[in-house]
Amino acid sequence: MPSQFFGLNIAASGLRAANAAMNTTANNISNTNTDGYSRQKVDQEAADALRVFTTYGCAGAGVDTVAIERIRDEFYDRRYRDNEKLYGEYSQKNYYQSLVEQYLDDNGETGFSTLFSRMQANLQSVMTAAGTTTTKATYVASMTAITDYFNTMSINLQNLQNDINLEIKSTCDAINSIAEEVASLNEQINIVEMTGTTANDLRDTRDLLIDHLSEYISVSVRETDVIDENDPERDTGATRYEIWVAGGQCLVDTYSYNKLVCVARDEDESINQNDITGLYNIKVARSNYEEGSGKFISNFDLDNANIGGKLYGLLQMRDGNNQKFFNGTSGAWNPLTHTMTVSVSNDYLKDMAQCTLPAQGVIQIGARSYEYTGWTYDGDSNYTFTLDDTDDETGRAVDFSRLQSRTYDTVNIGKSIDYQGVPYYQAQMNEWIRNFAREVNNITTTGYTSTGEDGCYMLTGDRTVSSNTSPAQYTFEELTTTNYGYYYLTADNFAVYSAMEHNANILATKADITEGDDEFGNIKKLGNMFNSKEIFRGATSGEFLDKILADASLNTSNADTMEKTYSGLRNTIGNQRLSTSGVDEDEEAANLVKFQNAYTLSSKVVQTLTEMYDQLILNTGV
Repeated sequence: MPSQFFGLNIAASGLRAANAAMNTTANNISNTNTDGYSRQKVDQEAADALRVFTTYGCAGAGVDTVAIERIRDEFYDRRYRDNEKLYGEYSQKNYYQSLVEQYLDDNGETGFSTLFSRMQANLQSVMTAAGTTTTKATYVASMTAITDYFNTMSINLQNLQNDINLEIKSTCDAINSIAEEVASLNEQINIVEMTGTTANDLRDTRDLLIDHLSEYISVSVRETDVIDENDPERDTGATRYEIWVAGGQCLVDTYSYNKLVCVARDEDESINQNDITGLYNIKVARSNYEEGSGKFISNFDLDNANIGGKLYGLLQMRDGNNQKFFNGTSGAWNPLTHTMTVSVSNDYLKDMAQCTLPAQGVIQIGARSYEYTGWTYDGDSNYTFTLDDTDDETGRAVDFSRLQSRTYDTVNIGKSIDYQGVPYYQAQMNEWIRNFAREVNNITTTGYTSTGEDGCYMLTGDRTVSSNTSPAQYTFEELTTTNYGYYYLTADNFAVYSAMEHNANILATKADITEGDDEFGNIKKLGNMFNSKEIFRGATSGEFLDKILADASLNTSNADTMEKTYSGLRNTIGNQRLSTSGVDEDEEAANLVKFQNAYTLSSKVVQTLTEMYDQLILNTGV
């Protein structure tokens, strides 16, 4: 038969179980509003029955408090994190696209449509007094206002690209910080759980970090038990915890982690003509990486559609080219001149008005990259690139042997980014400027001034770097170079010919040299061109803003709609998670009463048994 004190042991187990449940309930109540906290629950099970040699065979031995576990559903965690990456992406797109839209918006004073209409009105004034210096000077000044508008827009977009670039670095730093924290938590969790307990609060902290990480970049996690090879049946309590980001890049592997390192591109590594200097490429490095060591694991693919999160939205805004990038097929290699011919098939690559190639940069031929120092275009389907024969980092000669025996390799500069980001808007402005300048100059150079002198070009570009032997602006001969010309003009350097700004009388107003001072045939040609010539996406000169603002407005609207959608889903899924893992105050209040009663009853059992033992010991003479 069991011990006479067996009942006291049973009551004591009830007291311990009720006390643990009460403390856990108190902890839940205290963390009702704690972010990331998962409701905890005491797991209880009946203690192993005691075998007694009586007719009833076994006697219950009370209750065992097995563990304190957190209540959490991994399904909702995955759904929440999948939604977070989309929310993060579109929140960034919405913010920066709305800024682009604000830059393009016409406020009635300094916007494109206002300035263009003012210029057309001033052109009409020239028609009424073509021989008057004042009207011509006013018209030239209004054209200068348009070139200044594009200069300002270019500065705004470059500043925006720089801001995005800096935020890319801060995002990578935030990802690295979370990776370091998770690796540290993994070690702490294993230390605790190898003793046989569950590190609930540490796991909550880790899961909250993963929630934050999923807003920056797409995340998948995998946790597996560590097996003792000598005794596979033994529960070690340790786990291997891995975080994979961007669809397949290992960020954390238990106690070790990798970093996303931002490396600024050199000036000769630009991808687009108007890109600012110092845009970041992203490399993957070990946690002990030191800046400047150059020891990287791999390149981080910037055009990977699985990146997700804020990082993906930022990269698309910074690099988005609407899938228009340089790509073709390698042809003949000339080992004497170090030139490679590349054939292209896309129509936009055959139009210099749409060309976005930097004067020098990095070209990928097959699987290898080379620096080029210049390029030419034959006006048909072939570009010829001059490759740099010296490696800037090592100072050694570049090995071109691979190029001598291979043709028809894939060639590209940059990547296809299926989004309308900053490079797209820059390219659109450049296309309008080049076509507009060409049409204006074609008219002004074929007319005559009021005094009968040959007309000159009106629109050009300021040189980025001018030497003592070259003028500060591009000459008309340079702008009309066969198969190259107006490529020199960009929104950044667009300008009115400086001589015309100082002397408006060199403006070609006459179409017929035999007519008098007030003949305005050439001015009329300009007016007709402005109103009827389709120079940009099937539209006239003045309709530029309608086209590009429509792009920005549509992109902003789409991003805003998607951000609101995923923000709503964020709340919905978050509430679903809380329904499982969150603390319900009413439920905890009920538990408080329930476990209080359990504790009271167990105490009553102890009191009752104490009275029985007193009777047994004191009154029976035992």
